[in-house]
Amino acid sequence: MTKNLSRFSRLCLLAALSAMLLPAASAGDLSNLGALSASEFRTVSEDLAAAVSYKPIAPTEPQGLTGFDLGVEVTGTDIGKSAAALRKAGASDSPMDTLMTSRVHLHKGLPLGFDIAAYLGNVSAINVNLVGAELRYALLAGGLTTPAVGVRGTYTNMNGANQLALSTRSLDISVSKGFAMLTPYAGIGQVWVDSSPSAGTLEKESFTLGKLFAGLNVNLGLLNLAFEADRTGNTSSWGAKVSLRW
Repeated sequence: MTKNLSRFSRLCLLAALSAMLLPAASAGDLSNLGALSASEFRTVSEDLAAAVSYKPIAPTEPQGLTGFDLGVEVTGTDIGKSAAALRKAGASDSPMDTLMTSRVHLHKGLPLGFDIAAYLGNVSAINVNLVGAELRYALLAGGLTTPAVGVRGTYTNMNGANQLALSTRSLDISVSKGFAMLTPYAGIGQVWVDSSPSAGTLEKESFTLGKLFAGLNVNLGLLNLAFEADRTGNTSSWGAKVSLRW
């Protein structure tokens, strides 16, 4: 079983690196944002915020002073309700119901129950880059019989789109409990979004979205796999990460 999981993890790693390095065949640049109505722009902003907002793809327990988690991840976001508007805005010339995002993610444990993390990412279908960061504090570190509970603050910024500046901030609380090599986790939070267009008569949209997420971490020693489902507002995402974790 371990051998099969290791083989699967290598495939995930290759897929993640391919997604990051190869541009999408139908990539666009949101260069026609001014063609959208105000309601279309709000729908696009909600789906993009769900796609680029922070995804931990990691369990809650603190890493500790010597802990690291360095990996690559891929997430997919269902943009069915905004796909037509995104095409109208110049995102793609072909139908696209799932927006793929790839990231390189570094997580580091600190003293006193704190952890920090950051990532660099890419959304090739709309030709933009992402940066994200988190600070987390363990309310409970967790143990053999008790779960880990943590609170997290995050920030993400989408850059590279000439006619759109979008950033998110979020707060969440999550819980996880390890069972041998498996650690399920779940959390709930709130996302604050600022979406600022610079085209046509569109105006800045600032709003909040509820957030629910759940995942499973699979530890194979130094090698680690993680899988996560996320619901931000009315938009669903799912993700997978392959990392070196200790």
